[in-house]
Amino acid sequence: MIKNPFLVAGYESPRYFCDRKKETEELSNALRNGRNVTLTSPRRMGKTGLILHLFHLIKEEEPKSAVIYVDLYSTESLADFTKVFASAVINQLESNPMRILKTAASVVKGLRPTLTMDELTGKPKISVDITGGDEDYSLEQAFQYIQRSGKTCYIAMDEFQQIANYPETTVEAFLRGRIQNLHNAHFIFSGSQEHMLREMFLSPKRPFYLSTSLKSIGPIDEDDYFAFARGFFEEQGRDLPQEVFHRVYQNYEGHTWFIQMVMNRLYANPARVIDDSLVQRCVLEILKENEYYYQSLLRAYSKGQAKLMRAIAREGKVKELTAGSFIMNHKLTAVSSVKSALTRLLDDEVIYRADEGYMIYDRFFGEWLRKDI
Repeated sequence: MIKNPFLVAGYESPRYFCDRKKETEELSNALRNGRNVTLTSPRRMGKTGLILHLFHLIKEEEPKSAVIYVDLYSTESLADFTKVFASAVINQLESNPMRILKTAASVVKGLRPTLTMDELTGKPKISVDITGGDEDYSLEQAFQYIQRSGKTCYIAMDEFQQIANYPETTVEAFLRGRIQNLHNAHFIFSGSQEHMLREMFLSPKRPFYLSTSLKSIGPIDEDDYFAFARGFFEEQGRDLPQEVFHRVYQNYEGHTWFIQMVMNRLYANPARVIDDSLVQRCVLEILKENEYYYQSLLRAYSKGQAKLMRAIAREGKVKELTAGSFIMNHKLTAVSSVKSALTRLLDDEVIYRADEGYMIYDRFFGEWLRKDI
C-alpha cells in the first residue's frame, strides 16, 4: 500500500492505474501479432504510464519475456542513444551481477561500466559510458545480444522523435535496418510531438515509412476516472462529489497529469468536505509552489514572446493566432512578430497546438499567467 494513490510520477500497479483498458488491449494485440506501434499523445496525458502498465501485465502473463523501457528524452546524439539503450537492454536481460558486467564488456565496445544496486528493488543495475567512435559497433552488438538472448522482448522507445534531432543523419536508417531483422523483439515508438512522429513514420522519404501501426491516446473517460477517484476517497471515509470532480475534469479538459495532481492534493488534505473552495486552495498551493519556476520561465523569453503567452493564457485556447482581432484585442505587434514568437514557443513546447487551437502546454502555468496578469 502506498500513502497517496494518485500517482504523479512512475507506475506502481494496476490498482493505481485508471482505465485505459481498450488502449491496453489494442497495444497488446498489436505487439503479440507482430505489429510494431507508434504511440502519440500530448505530454503528461498518460502515455508512459500506459506503456508501463502494459509491460506489467505482459510480465505477469509471460514471465520469461523481457520488457525494456528506454527514455530518449534527454538524448542528443547517437552516443547518448547507445548508452541508454545498451544499459536498458543489459539490465533487463541479465540479473546476475557478474554476468551483467561480463555482458556489458562483451556487448558494448569501449564502454566504462558502472554497477550499482537499485535503491527501490535491491537488484543490481548497470549504466554504461561510451568512449568516442564506437557507437555504431556498440549499438550493433546490443541488437545482436537481444537476438542471441532467445527471449521474446517488448521494447518501448519513449520520446522517439529525439533521434531526428541528432547531429548524425543516418540514425533512422541504421535503426530501421536492425529492427526489421530482429524477429524476437516487438517495439513501441512513442512520443509527444505527433507531427514529427507522423513525418517519420508516414513520409515515403523516411526509413520507417509505414513500418508500424499508428495510435494516439486522449483523455480518460470522465465517468471511469470519477469512479476510480471516488473509490480511494471512500476508503478514507470521505465523499468526492461528482459535480466537484466534473469541474476539475472540465477545467483541465481531461489532461491526466493535471487532474492527478489536483486529486493528489485533495487526498492529502485532511478536510472532510471536498468542495470547489478546497479545490481552489489546492490549485493555488500548486501555483504558489511553482511561482519561482514560472517567473524564471517567463524571464527566459523576450517581451514579445511573454506577451503572446499571456494573450493565449487569457483566451485559454486560440484557433488562429494571426487573426487581426486576436492581435488587436491583446495589443500584440505585427503578424510577423507573432509568427516568430510562436515558432520559438512551439519548439520549446511552451505552447501546444491541438485540433481546437493553440494553448499553454502546462495548464498550471496557464492558470498562473492568468492570475498574474
